[in-house]
Amino acid sequence: MTVTRIVANIATPDPAQAKAFYEDILGLSLLMDHGWLRTYGNQQRMSVQVSFAEQGGGDTPVPDLSVEVEDLDAVLARINAAGINLEYGPVTEPWGVRRFFVRDPFDRLVNILEHLTE
Repeated sequence: MTVTRIVANIATPDPAQAKAFYEDILGLSLLMDHGWLRTYGNQQRMSVQVSFAEQGGGDTPVPDLSVEVEDLDAVLARINAAGINLEYGPVTEPWGVRRFFVRDPFDRLVNILEHLTE
């Protein structure tokens, strides 16, 4: 048996609220809309991963989601334009990522990060 996909599910009474953050800010596409369930994503192939942590690194809280992006500054500009408060960062971490934490419309802590190239 091989795991082919892991999907994060966030409970909310209003799935439409996801658009402003996950589509407009992070640039994901609406892949499926059943009304009661909206799935955002893209067609990029990714490795299957699930993490378990006692802290979020640097003694931060464990984020609910981690979202890796190609251009952290572009996402940060959209976050600032939307008036979303940063919970942490932006900071360059000793393990080779630059990141910041924000809360999505569902009060989930989201770690938005970019891996640094050497």
